[in-house]
Amino acid sequence: MPLAGLLPKTSLKETLKGRLPKIMGVVNVTPDSFYEGGRCPQPSQAIERALQLVEEGADILDIGGESSRPGAEPIGPAQELERVLEVIEALASKTKIPISIDTVKASVASQALRAGASWINDISALRYDPQMLSVCQKHPCPILLMHMQGTPKTMQQKPAYAQVVPEIIRFFRERLQVLSRGGISPERILLDPGIGFGKTLDHNLQILKNLDEFRRLGRPLAVGASRKSFIAQGWKRTHPDAEELAPPQRLEGSLAAAIWCAWKGVEILRVHDVLATRRALAVISEIQDV
Repeated sequence: MPLAGLLPKTSLKETLKGRLPKIMGVVNVTPDSFYEGGRCPQPSQAIERALQLVEEGADILDIGGESSRPGAEPIGPAQELERVLEVIEALASKTKIPISIDTVKASVASQALRAGASWINDISALRYDPQMLSVCQKHPCPILLMHMQGTPKTMQQKPAYAQVVPEIIRFFRERLQVLSRGGISPERILLDPGIGFGKTLDHNLQILKNLDEFRRLGRPLAVGASRKSFIAQGWKRTHPDAEELAPPQRLEGSLAAAIWCAWKGVEILRVHDVLATRRALAVISEIQDV
């Protein structure tokens, strides 16, 4: 049977229909994520938050049980599963939109897929757990591969590149080859250049400026710029006398980045503010349709 026949109704091709980016709503079932507005320490809070994001127009829900903020300490699979499984099971019965499991652990991904998730979002691009490729082979789901230099605990200590965009492109080519050798069709794969994951302000700006270069890889792009520190760093550089922008003060910068990504043809925006992002994209849509 061809791969297209195996994929569920929430397949990559079906989800990405249309011209504007799809919106992936962030639901962090953690006590320590960098942005308090996206933090849901209890499963009941996460379920409520996720359903709110669906009401606001999210196209995909991204459920994560382990913080990947700079400096974050890793947790074990049992604790991660305790956080996310109840949430995924509840949401799978309450909504028809795709549910993504944000994890680097094969055991978490496998159980989440059985519980009702239909996508895998791996910030390690399947490098941290050697069994993750096997999970992807058994479950014909879309796979989001992200670039990260280092680990969440170390990534922002001294990020350095000779040329950030070419290096990330080489990384993605290598990962695509690894997955292809493992029997994973490229049609299942999306790429995320990893804004804020082992990057300085200038690295992040170079990535956003050169999104066209990543498009040459032939796979859909996802970008997660929402509420991240580069927004505050850019503001501080242009307004040195201004106060530092904390995560709750970064909405405008997040929307600016979202509009830029939409203009560059990015397929998925991973955001905390679904309704605000959808309203911003509606303006882009109206301009395009004139």
